[in-house]
Amino acid sequence: QVQVVESGGGSVQAGGSLRLSCMLSRGTLRRCMGWFRQAPGKEREGVAAVPSGGSPLYHADSVKGRFTVTQDNALNTVYLEMNALVPEDTAMYYCAAGPSFATCGGYWYRSDRYSYWGQGTQVTVSS
Repeated sequence: QVQVVESGGGSVQAGGSLRLSCMLSRGTLRRCMGWFRQAPGKEREGVAAVPSGGSPLYHADSVKGRFTVTQDNALNTVYLEMNALVPEDTAMYYCAAGPSFATCGGYWYRSDRYSYWGQGTQVTVSS
Protein backbone atom coordinates (compact mmCIF):
# COMPACT_ATOMS: atom_id res chain seq x y z
CA GLN A 1 0.00 0.00 0.00
CA VAL A 2 1.44 3.33 -1.08
CA GLN A 3 1.59 5.92 1.70
CA VAL A 4 1.91 9.66 1.21
CA VAL A 5 3.10 11.90 4.02
CA GLU A 6 3.29 15.69 3.78
CA SER A 7 5.21 18.05 6.02
CA GLY A 8 6.44 21.63 6.10
CA GLY A 9 3.27 23.64 6.53
CA GLY A 10 3.00 26.51 8.96
CA SER A 11 2.15 30.16 9.43
CA VAL A 12 3.95 32.91 7.57
CA GLN A 13 3.43 36.56 6.78
CA ALA A 14 2.57 37.75 3.32
CA GLY A 15 5.64 37.82 1.11
CA GLY A 16 7.24 34.95 2.98
CA SER A 17 8.22 31.47 1.83
CA LEU A 18 7.60 27.88 2.80
CA ARG A 19 8.71 24.54 1.43
CA LEU A 20 6.39 21.58 1.63
CA SER A 21 7.70 18.04 1.43
CA CYS A 22 5.90 14.90 0.38
CA MET A 23 7.47 11.54 1.02
CA LEU A 24 6.20 8.46 -0.71
CA SER A 25 6.65 5.24 1.20
CA ARG A 26 6.08 1.74 -0.09
CA GLY A 27 6.17 2.99 -3.60
CA THR A 28 8.30 4.72 -6.15
CA LEU A 29 8.14 8.09 -7.81
CA ARG A 30 7.60 6.37 -11.18
CA ARG A 31 4.24 8.05 -11.26
CA CYS A 32 2.73 11.51 -11.45
CA MET A 33 2.85 13.39 -8.15
CA GLY A 34 0.52 16.30 -7.54
CA TRP A 35 -0.01 19.06 -5.03
CA PHE A 36 -3.52 20.26 -4.28
CA ARG A 37 -5.00 22.72 -1.84
CA GLN A 38 -8.38 23.33 -0.31
CA ALA A 39 -9.45 26.47 1.49
CA PRO A 40 -12.50 26.53 3.77
CA GLY A 41 -15.69 26.63 1.74
CA LYS A 42 -13.87 26.09 -1.54
CA GLU A 43 -13.27 23.13 -3.79
CA ARG A 44 -9.96 21.33 -3.88
CA GLU A 45 -7.77 22.74 -6.63
CA GLY A 46 -4.68 21.51 -8.36
CA VAL A 47 -1.59 23.54 -7.57
CA ALA A 48 1.26 21.70 -9.29
CA ALA A 49 2.33 18.32 -10.60
CA VAL A 50 5.49 16.56 -11.69
CA PRO A 51 5.76 13.32 -13.70
CA SER A 52 8.22 10.57 -12.96
CA GLY A 53 10.75 11.88 -15.45
CA GLY A 54 10.88 15.25 -13.73
CA SER A 55 9.45 17.19 -16.65
CA PRO A 56 7.42 18.86 -17.84
CA LEU A 57 6.31 20.63 -14.70
CA TYR A 58 2.72 21.72 -14.25
CA HIS A 59 1.66 24.74 -12.23
CA ALA A 60 -1.70 26.42 -11.81
CA ASP A 61 -1.91 29.92 -13.23
CA SER A 62 -2.53 31.30 -9.75
CA VAL A 63 0.88 30.14 -8.54
CA LYS A 64 3.06 30.38 -11.65
CA GLY A 65 6.21 32.32 -10.97
CA ARG A 66 5.80 31.89 -7.21
CA PHE A 67 5.58 28.13 -6.60
CA THR A 68 7.85 25.43 -7.96
CA VAL A 69 7.41 21.68 -7.77
CA THR A 70 10.49 19.47 -7.73
CA GLN A 71 11.33 15.89 -6.90
CA ASP A 72 14.22 13.92 -5.47
CA ASN A 73 14.01 10.34 -6.66
CA ALA A 74 16.76 9.20 -4.33
CA LEU A 75 14.70 10.33 -1.34
CA ASN A 76 11.33 9.36 -2.84
CA THR A 77 10.27 12.90 -2.05
CA VAL A 78 8.48 15.67 -3.88
CA TYR A 79 8.71 19.30 -2.84
CA LEU A 80 6.61 22.41 -3.31
CA GLU A 81 8.67 25.56 -2.94
CA MET A 82 6.32 28.47 -2.24
CA ASN A 83 7.54 32.04 -2.46
CA ALA A 84 5.86 35.46 -2.37
CA LEU A 85 2.99 33.96 -0.42
CA VAL A 86 -0.27 35.89 -0.21
CA PRO A 87 -3.25 35.43 2.13
CA GLU A 88 -5.17 33.79 -0.71
CA ASP A 89 -2.69 30.90 -0.55
CA THR A 90 -4.03 29.97 2.89
CA ALA A 91 -5.36 26.42 2.66
CA MET A 92 -4.79 22.81 3.57
CA TYR A 93 -2.24 21.47 1.13
CA TYR A 94 -2.36 17.86 0.01
CA CYS A 95 0.09 15.70 -1.84
CA ALA A 96 -1.27 13.00 -4.09
CA ALA A 97 0.19 10.13 -6.07
CA GLY A 98 -1.21 9.04 -9.37
CA PRO A 99 -1.40 5.39 -10.35
CA SER A 100 1.20 5.97 -13.06
CA PHE A 101 3.24 8.63 -14.81
CA ALA A 102 0.34 9.05 -17.23
CA THR A 103 -1.72 10.82 -14.58
CA CYS A 104 0.20 13.94 -15.49
CA GLY A 105 -0.67 15.65 -18.71
CA GLY A 106 -3.58 17.75 -19.79
CA TYR A 107 -5.72 16.83 -16.78
CA TRP A 108 -3.08 16.86 -14.07
CA TYR A 109 -5.22 19.23 -12.00
CA ARG A 110 -8.13 16.80 -11.62
CA SER A 111 -8.13 15.27 -8.18
CA ASP A 112 -10.08 12.22 -9.35
CA ARG A 113 -7.05 11.09 -11.37
CA TYR A 114 -4.95 10.49 -8.26
CA SER A 115 -5.06 7.30 -6.24
CA TYR A 116 -3.23 8.00 -2.99
CA TRP A 117 -3.52 11.03 -0.76
CA GLY A 118 -1.73 12.36 2.25
CA GLN A 119 -3.40 13.79 5.33
CA GLY A 120 -2.61 17.36 4.39
CA THR A 121 -0.54 20.12 5.92
CA GLN A 122 -1.92 23.55 6.80
CA VAL A 123 -0.49 26.71 5.30
CA THR A 124 -1.64 30.02 6.77
CA VAL A 125 -0.54 33.35 5.31
CA SER A 126 -1.31 36.49 7.26
CA SER A 127 -1.42 40.00 5.83
